Amino acid sequence: MQVQSTQLGVIDIDPQSIVSFPIPIPGFEQSQRYKLFHEDKEQPVILWLQSLDEPDVTFSLVDPAVLGLNYEIALSDEESATLGVSDPSTVSVLLMVAREGDAIAPKPYAPILINTSTRIGMQKPDVRASIVFSNL
Repeated sequence: MQVQSTQLGVIDIDPQSIVSFPIPIPGFEQSQRYKLFHEDKEQPVILWLQSLDEPDVTFSLVDPAVLGLNYEIALSDEESATLGVSDPSTVSVLLMVAREGDAIAPKPYAPILINTSTRIGMQKPDVRASIVFSNL
């Protein structure tokens, strides 16, 4: 399957690798299907979440562990059901990053959660109390 991305150009994707967001990311209600890409290196730092519904929508993401952050996120029964969580180890936590002037800054309070088994994702709002700084 080929899709068009403003950021990444024409890309071939395996339909089995599509990540669905049954609850859209706020402000991006038209985008519910995404493909996760990463840098072409052994331990990528930056990942991209490309909307398959809107070619102009691409989010830059980073693994919080790279930044010394560890998340302990409690999910409600509804959130667990949405993600299809049966094993918590299948849920990846990623942070959106955004350009702020000349720097790139993570947005730690609304991480993206992706169940790698079910390929279902969601944005978890307001997790301020669950961030643990593992490098302190």
